[in-house]
Amino acid sequence: MVKTLLVELGLEELPAYVVTASEKQLGQKIQAFLEENRLSFDTIQTFSTPRRLAFRVKGLADQQEDLTVDFKGPSKKIALDADGNFSKAAQGFVRGKGLTTDDITFREIKGEEYVYVTKHEEGKKAEEVLLAIPQVLASLTFPVSMHWAENSFEFIRPVHTLTVLLDDHLLEMPFLDIKSDRISRGHRFLGQETSIQNADSYEADLRAQAVITDPQERQEMILSQIKDLESKHGIQVDIDDSLLNEVLNLVEYPTAFMGSFDAKYLSVPEEVLVTSMKNHQRYFVVRDQDGKLLPNFISVRNGNAEHLENVIKGNEKVLVARLEDGEFFWREDQKLQIADLVAKLEHVTFHEKIGSLAEHMERTGVIAKYLAEKATLNPEETKAVVRASQIYKFDLLTGMVGEFDELQGLMGEKYALLAGEDAAVATAIREHYLPSSADGQLPETKEGAVLALADKLDTLLSFFSVGLIPSGSNDPYALRRATQGLVRILEAFGWNIPMDELIENCFALSFDSLTYDNQSQVMDFIAARVEKMMGKAIPKDIRDAVLASSNFQVPEMLATAEALAEASKTSDYKTAVENLSRVFNLAAKVEEVSAINQALFENQEEKDLYQAVSELTLSGLAKDKLEQLFALTDKIVAFFDNTMVMAEDQALKNNRLALLSELMTKANTVAQFNLLNTK
Repeated sequence: MVKTLLVELGLEELPAYVVTASEKQLGQKIQAFLEENRLSFDTIQTFSTPRRLAFRVKGLADQQEDLTVDFKGPSKKIALDADGNFSKAAQGFVRGKGLTTDDITFREIKGEEYVYVTKHEEGKKAEEVLLAIPQVLASLTFPVSMHWAENSFEFIRPVHTLTVLLDDHLLEMPFLDIKSDRISRGHRFLGQETSIQNADSYEADLRAQAVITDPQERQEMILSQIKDLESKHGIQVDIDDSLLNEVLNLVEYPTAFMGSFDAKYLSVPEEVLVTSMKNHQRYFVVRDQDGKLLPNFISVRNGNAEHLENVIKGNEKVLVARLEDGEFFWREDQKLQIADLVAKLEHVTFHEKIGSLAEHMERTGVIAKYLAEKATLNPEETKAVVRASQIYKFDLLTGMVGEFDELQGLMGEKYALLAGEDAAVATAIREHYLPSSADGQLPETKEGAVLALADKLDTLLSFFSVGLIPSGSNDPYALRRATQGLVRILEAFGWNIPMDELIENCFALSFDSLTYDNQSQVMDFIAARVEKMMGKAIPKDIRDAVLASSNFQVPEMLATAEALAEASKTSDYKTAVENLSRVFNLAAKVEEVSAINQALFENQEEKDLYQAVSELTLSGLAKDKLEQLFALTDKIVAFFDNTMVMAEDQALKNNRLALLSELMTKANTVAQFNLLNTK
């Protein structure tokens, strides 16, 4: 007989950003709990609102499956003493399984007998197993936790109620300082405490108290209401997925409405208005059918439509205060001079151990000029990069960015254009912050990409130089994100700038403000980001082989990893790699590389391989280079079949090792082939 289990945890309001993640985590943990405890089930449905996390299990077995397990113990010669009695080893083994020596049998495995015991465990009733649910709830993890009342236990927010129903039967159990009950709390303003009748009536019982427990249903309500407003007013609404998720986790009963603001604020840059509405007030942006911003917004109330006009007025009043600030700063900032703001950056600390923002910009400028050359920017593009590097942080001292820090870079671009700066310079100022997240938007212009690379490089090198190096999951200065951005930009623009050469040159620079240090750790850190970019779909041996190559050009390395992964599926991969590995292993024995003397060749196979290696240029795409290397397989095989590399004659041996070393040197620009696994 199957049953339905409902568990609801009632809490104080959760931060919106943890609700969905916590709901998902709860579902995963209860699934693992049921599977581990051999309780079969059909489906698990999860629920969440700002004030509750819940799940319902359908088709739950009313009893654990019986368990029968065989355990292998010590060999018979160890299990029996000289008198044929069970030894302490055998007694300890069965005792650890909750059995006695009477349960021992012997089984023969490959000619030798071993102790075996069979343990049978009868399945417990589901109600007994489910008493451990509080342990599952206690195992939930959160970004932040808190104490309350006299509790020493930490949780995301204070817990008020726990409901555990098996069909209509209440399972009594404690959690923290409360006991389970049928009581659940309705909407804070529109509902009241209610009794959950049974596991299947959960949504209906709380709907009667103005709570929509299913987040998918709440989301569909919000989208449907917005669609109605679009149709009614002839507008279109920007539906940002992250904002939508945040809003639905702020409400238990959603009602969408449209408000407005004075059209005079449309003279303020759109980014300011959007930031005020979206980031600060959690409003959806409204546009006309041509995509032009309108003096309206869509918000979602946590409640019904009663007295909605008062709610609209209140929201409009709050937004106007924000827009007034934006208009004021927009007007006042235009009175400032970029040169004056840049001069003041000398007094703004980048980091107390590293120096000022002005010093950071100086170092970035030197790196940017070097990168512009390596990325083959033309003179106009280089000029724009140099100019941008001289001023690109100025907007941090504007009133607008001081009030709306999300607009750094964006306002820099706008103020730079107003000040008469070249468009490429202004764009680079905005784009140097990109990407702002692990998978965020990348710069689109070369100038912006070079400035972003230079800024991220100096940030990385500076923090490493003063010992502020990420460890474990600790990365307070987001250096992993910055380095990931660096790698992504190099790949996106196809800039095969040798990173080892670049870092070497950076460390050779001399600044009054800082001396770069910890070079090897910087290289390891960048390599780790390149490996992450390769992804887990690329086998570990391939990632290792490419990272160990002599060619640290990011786009080339990423392409090579993919090409090797594809090549590994072909029939000739094993033979080609094994023979190249043999070349690498033998060439590693070379203590001092000598010039190849063709006069010492004793057979045609040596001459053929020498000719092929001499002509090998490894050009084209990564897959082309692999094909060129793999095309040497027959000549390498013939060479090894007919040539004793480690000859007794020292001159012959050194000459043959020199030939293999030449091949290894060229092949190692692709990958270190002896790290590849062909088994």
